Amino acid sequence: MAYIVVSALSHTGLQRDRNEDSLVIGPWTLCSTVTESPQTLLFPLGTPLVVAVADGLGGHPAGEVASAMVVRRLSRIGPDLDSEEAVRDALEGCNRAVYGAADDDPDLIMMGTTVAGVVVTEASVLTFNVGDSRVYAMDGAADEGGAPAGGDGENPAGECAALRELSVDDNPPLAPGQRTTAVVTQTLGGTPDFTPVEPHVSSAPLAAGTRHLVCTDGLTDPVPDDALGDVLREHADGRAAFEMWKSAMDAGGPDNITLAVIRIGE
Repeated sequence: MAYIVVSALSHTGLQRDRNEDSLVIGPWTLCSTVTESPQTLLFPLGTPLVVAVADGLGGHPAGEVASAMVVRRLSRIGPDLDSEEAVRDALEGCNRAVYGAADDDPDLIMMGTTVAGVVVTEASVLTFNVGDSRVYAMDGAADEGGAPAGGDGENPAGECAALRELSVDDNPPLAPGQRTTAVVTQTLGGTPDFTPVEPHVSSAPLAAGTRHLVCTDGLTDPVPDDALGDVLREHADGRAAFEMWKSAMDAGGPDNITLAVIRIGE
């Protein structure tokens, strides 16, 4: 029987006072919580399973409130997210909910969050994002023991697999030599008056051997894509999640770090 393995963690990093990231894995949510040890959950392949991160906007009030609202809403409606249209409607609903909460409480005005994730169904993987949190894919799955499936440790299968970004960053164009920016051009909430969003949503057939990484920019800003790819080629599941978190911490941990690694098992 096919199943879904999700290994995830969320951490404050080294330079922030609190964690404004939130995480959803099916019915399980993690909001403003620190987990230095990756948590690994297994689900049967069948009912749509949503795995997503939300990164509350720094410099705005109540980023942790906005990110928690979004992941809890996605958790409730996740089993119904069976098409691109359903995912797009869900994200537009999340945007309205964030603005609606701010309308009811002046202390929440301008709160906002990014979001990025996947919905795994029996036949496809739906990818979505608003903002600059990211979703990646890599072909050539690693097994539970760590080495890529079929590998011998010295010349593992999948060693040439590339890490592919599936999400679309909502950032302005970068200047020559600039790798990252803190400016985000589209978020859920985050402005004084209601602003509609145009979510990035795509789908691909469910492919054996493909793993996905969902993460906030607290991972991708300090750790380049090629380094993340190296970790995924060498490790699987919880070990991969731990090694990526460690890489971000070794690079100074400038922001909250939240990530999830998704694999289909048999």
